[in-house]
Amino acid sequence: MDKKIENQVQQLKEKYDAIGQDLEIHLDGLLQSKPSTYWDYIQTDALLNLQTQRTLLPDEMVFIMYHQINELIFKMILWEIDQISHKKELSTAFFVARLKRISRYFDMLSQSFTIMGDGMEIDQYIKFRDTLTPASGFQSAQYRMIEFCSTELINLIDYRFRKTIDRETPIEHAFEHLYWQAAGKDYKTGEKSYLLEQFEGKYKNKFLRMMEKYNTINLWSKFKSLPQEDQKNIDLRNEMRHYDHTVNVLWVMAHYGAAEKYIGSGDIEATGGSEWQKYMHPRYQRRIFFPDLWTQEELENWGVDNLTSHKILS
Repeated sequence: MDKKIENQVQQLKEKYDAIGQDLEIHLDGLLQSKPSTYWDYIQTDALLNLQTQRTLLPDEMVFIMYHQINELIFKMILWEIDQISHKKELSTAFFVARLKRISRYFDMLSQSFTIMGDGMEIDQYIKFRDTLTPASGFQSAQYRMIEFCSTELINLIDYRFRKTIDRETPIEHAFEHLYWQAAGKDYKTGEKSYLLEQFEGKYKNKFLRMMEKYNTINLWSKFKSLPQEDQKNIDLRNEMRHYDHTVNVLWVMAHYGAAEKYIGSGDIEATGGSEWQKYMHPRYQRRIFFPDLWTQEELENWGVDNLTSHKILS
């Protein structure tokens, strides 16, 4: 037997011995298994059969596929954040490398809105959007999870209530005052819209568990847990700023622009009935993941000048 193969067989035996498995059985299984193919590995057939239109309008397919792609990218982002959050010995090099991956995903999302923004006829959208009610992009659970994993909860609280909430506040109370609740709740009466009730019915318990889990291992907390010298690392600080600005200004404004084009800038509601302008635009809620990394001037002008506010630190 070739020495290399002999060595590999020995390593396999050690691997399966360590978990109480018989190498010979696994080798027999290998003999019986079929070769891998691209379509089986990627599950192409299943993936391409996940698009179900509610109308016969061709551009509805663009709308469906674009949002499915978004959800896949969100899953990739969560996958990378999870590696940072659970890294036992977190180095600045690892942090920067993973942040670069995450930012590339959001850069792509920010630049991709023209696919939907310029890729659908307004007349078709107006017709098929009514069949989507009460569904709404507001109900993307993965996007909310990305927020929970990125920063401390205080930075996701509705701006009107931040002074009344701190780390001692019960998680469920904080949940009731998250910024996006403004899109589905009348704070004077406490009444929630059907959109919000359905969303919470599906995901609230999962959200509460995630808020608790990432309370101290979100990206902002992980950054602040680094040694002071590492926190001063210019590459790391710039990647944190880039991610923050891309998610909370560029991507949001790209989404906002597309919504304005198709819904209009007047009083038309989104499909779920949400007052989308009030929770989407950065100037309303000032969503900032890493506030200490921005100057006072940048904070005051957050979202006002989205072309220059992400300048390179020197």
